[in-house]
Amino acid sequence: MKEIDELDLPDDVRYTEEHEWVRHTGDKVRVGISDYAQDQLGDIVFVELPEVGDTFHQGEEFGTVESTKTVTELYMPLSGEVLAVNSALEDVPENVNEHPYEEGWMIEAAPSEPGEWEYLLTREDYLDILKEME
Repeated sequence: MKEIDELDLPDDVRYTEEHEWVRHTGDKVRVGISDYAQDQLGDIVFVELPEVGDTFHQGEEFGTVESTKTVTELYMPLSGEVLAVNSALEDVPENVNEHPYEEGWMIEAAPSEPGEWEYLLTREDYLDILKEME
């Protein structure tokens, strides 16, 4: 597993304590799991994602990730409607391990409560949480 200083934690995304990341792309957001999460999970073998049009509140489960070690739930970082899912992950789930912030994205959503963005973690806040977990 990676040391904290080896993790890729971009500044242009926000994070959750459950290790999802969120990036604004125009008036929608793209969601995935952090480099820390994929590293802890190990080799990802299956990703279950919601249907386009599904809606979730912040903190609700929207999918699961199965790795060679465990199965873990995915939690919605912002309330909103799912606009797109990364269907490529059905055939290439290892993209989550190899490119968690690019080809490994999971869903795109239209946020319904834009103010929730302010409660997400900055890179520095997320790093502090990771350091406390050591």
